Amino acid sequence: MLLPKLRKEVYEMNMELPKNDLVVMTSGNVSGRDFETGYIVIKPSGVKYEDLTPEKMVVVDIEGNIVEGDLKPSVDTLSHLVVYKGRKDIGGIVHTHSPYATSFALLGKPIPVYLTSHADYFGEEIPVARYASPLPLEDVGNALLEVINKEDRPEWVKKHLPFVPAVLLKNHGVFTFGRTPSEALKYAVMVEEIAKTCYLALTMGKPDLLPKEEVEKWFKRFHEVYGQK
Repeated sequence: MLLPKLRKEVYEMNMELPKNDLVVMTSGNVSGRDFETGYIVIKPSGVKYEDLTPEKMVVVDIEGNIVEGDLKPSVDTLSHLVVYKGRKDIGGIVHTHSPYATSFALLGKPIPVYLTSHADYFGEEIPVARYASPLPLEDVGNALLEVINKEDRPEWVKKHLPFVPAVLLKNHGVFTFGRTPSEALKYAVMVEEIAKTCYLALTMGKPDLLPKEEVEKWFKRFHEVYGQK
């Protein structure tokens, strides 16, 4: 079996989606890239989460050809591949329709930095990409890259996050990106948690934005001081 370690990680991160209430039924997917071979491991299309195993993950090449696997890969595979082609430093992608974050996407609204936890992880607003049609299939990936690659970001954010790690896709859902599938999953969980808290606060009033200088302090503290280095 090809790429057993990456298959296991991609499987485990897919199983985290329902555990964290980020998906329902068979929606959502996680993929991961093997930087040595260039192959992508991704969830199969339309299979119940409880029926998934590492062996059922599908291995494709960067053009979408199945390298190993008996099942059809996710319908979102081409969207993932467009991003992988456009960003050589991305090694994991998560796609969900998690309800609180998707409610912002539905309205075409970015999530401003109200919370210190938002400042910690992202250091800037969670942006919204334009609406992308499912046909041609590449349009979703192209819409995501337009935001992932944006240059007008603070230098102190780009130092630690060279690409935008979370994008709301208008009228659609949420995509998150990381150097590994595990990192991309972490961002997906945090986006939904932040969106939920902001949604609840906005039903009661208008929260204050964190000043930019405070956002920078929280971000640097989290990325340069927090945790075991």
